[in-house]
Amino acid sequence: MTTPEQTAFSDDDNGSAKRELDSHTSVQEMREVVAKFVRERNWEQFHNPKNLAMSLSIEAAELMEHFQWLTLAAANSAVQEPESRAKIAEEVADCLAYVLALANVMQLELASTLRAKMEKNSLKYPIDQAYGRWGLEDDGRR
Repeated sequence: MTTPEQTAFSDDDNGSAKRELDSHTSVQEMREVVAKFVRERNWEQFHNPKNLAMSLSIEAAELMEHFQWLTLAAANSAVQEPESRAKIAEEVADCLAYVLALANVMQLELASTLRAKMEKNSLKYPIDQAYGRWGLEDDGRR
């Protein structure tokens, strides 16, 4: 049986769906998978920054539902249990799909955008001030 994640990607030489690995899949390839999915359903008409940002937020909330009311220990266990992990992974994939769809619509270069944001964050949170702290206002009490 082929999973939904496998059908989104290309077939191998034997015609069977192959599993893509992060180390072998570019951001561009993932963007193209999302764009093809959207195009085949004629959903471009619905994809604009407002709708996609709202959809991303909704999917992020669905991801949070898997951890709602759990202790930290229970949340850590949930990501290890296969059935729960699979459901969480699907929500992560939904979030990623909307990020990629938004990048497609806005014609964002994700690699340079992420690098620039991380450089900005490095200035905002210098290692010597932020190391081991959740934020600069963290006074060490937990």
